Amino acid sequence: MAVTAMNHFTILTDDVAGTQRFYEDMLGLQSGYRPPLKFPGVWLYCGAQAVLHVIGGRALPEPRAGVIDHMAFSGQDLTATLAKLKARNLQYELRMTPDDRVCQLFFYDPNGARVEIDYAPEEYAKAQ
Repeated sequence: MAVTAMNHFTILTDDVAGTQRFYEDMLGLQSGYRPPLKFPGVWLYCGAQAVLHVIGGRALPEPRAGVIDHMAFSGQDLTATLAKLKARNLQYELRMTPDDRVCQLFFYDPNGARVEIDYAPEEYAKAQ
């Protein structure tokens, strides 16, 4: 197989700093090294991997949703994440897959990108 792993997602935004703050606060990603590119942006890391590239200075599509339905992350501490979403009055959807019992949390970032965080089934029980 030619593909061995997911490398990163890229989000276009008209507010690089606000998008950066959102992902740092909501997902715990951290800003890190970004090559000296000729357009504004930031790379956000999960550990040593830059998993999310945020790019500014480009025209955004209308409507803002694109062909990618959502980006998914694995997470811990569902209760804390739900508290953050509620504190910001952000709508979310929480569901459990029927077969493998993965707890899925869905919400939108400030740019209209749909975010999924998957949690272990026991996290769902703690959050109820």
